[in-house]
Amino acid sequence: MASEQFCYELKITKDRIAVLIGKKGEVKKELESLTKTKIQVDSKEGDVAIYGDDGLSLYNAREIVKAIGRGFNPELAKLLLKQDYSLEIISIDEYARNRNDSERVKGRLIGREGKARKTMETLTECYISVYGKTVSIIGETSKVITAKTAVERLLLGSRHGNIYKWLEKRHKEFRKRELLGEKIE
Repeated sequence: MASEQFCYELKITKDRIAVLIGKKGEVKKELESLTKTKIQVDSKEGDVAIYGDDGLSLYNAREIVKAIGRGFNPELAKLLLKQDYSLEIISIDEYARNRNDSERVKGRLIGREGKARKTMETLTECYISVYGKTVSIIGETSKVITAKTAVERLLLGSRHGNIYKWLEKRHKEFRKRELLGEKIE
């Protein structure tokens, strides 16, 4: 009996196509091998089609392609192959009042010389990419939820110091639970 093929189609920005394909197609080939899928890229339009006969592999490939499209390097995007890792994408436009406000809000997320983003990454143990009109987060699912909350609070106007204090408290709680061997939710 022939296996059924499934397909996901998505768009990524043209400037991320080269990152998805990689030198001599190496990144694309590696992703196809790791996820047992076939990836077709239309580099003129930014269309990506992912084919496969296993739903989970197809989903993993799609999440990795989305992560690369949202500014992550392929090595970080491949973390999504781990069972307890996830990708969260937040639209900045939902929090900005207008185009100028969108730039200001992005600036708040990144901080001077990337300090705000780096601090949030350290305290949440997640990776954060501010790219285009989105903020994307990769990490262990339980920690991604914390990072998402912190990002949304910043987008809503909370002070950096308050966010960092809250994250430090959460970080200590995570450490304590991990040391005790508790499941973190």
